[in-house]
Amino acid sequence: MVAVEVRQYLTRARDFLEGMKFLGDDLGQFKSSSALLGIHCAISYSDALRIGLGCSDVSSEDHRNAGADLRSRLAVKKHDRPDGLNHLDKLLSRKSRVAYSAYESTRNEVGELLKHANRFASWAESVGTELKIEEWRDD
Repeated sequence: MVAVEVRQYLTRARDFLEGMKFLGDDLGQFKSSSALLGIHCAISYSDALRIGLGCSDVSSEDHRNAGADLRSRLAVKKHDRPDGLNHLDKLLSRKSRVAYSAYESTRNEVGELLKHANRFASWAESVGTELKIEEWRDD
């Protein structure tokens, strides 16, 4: 069952990442969409990693603790490259503002979010592979 869940979250993360990149080509029109896809991409990657590392419940609507949970799970595995988690923290800190507030992000702000999403995705892909998480593979 764990492998199936990892695969589902990983597939979703990659889908969000591709959508973010596609819409990110036109930030004049799709700033909010691309930013939110980047944030959800990171959440899905985080959920795939957390499940693969033994977390039994990632269904919470509140993902503010995802970074701390992932940090502690990586520490148990003695994973010594937690640098990607800084990108996750930055993305999660902006989720409510991007998704629910009346504030309109600037192109520069969205560009920064997309940069963090890309970097977190690369890091997550590397970590999933390095730790040999079941069902973590390229399609």
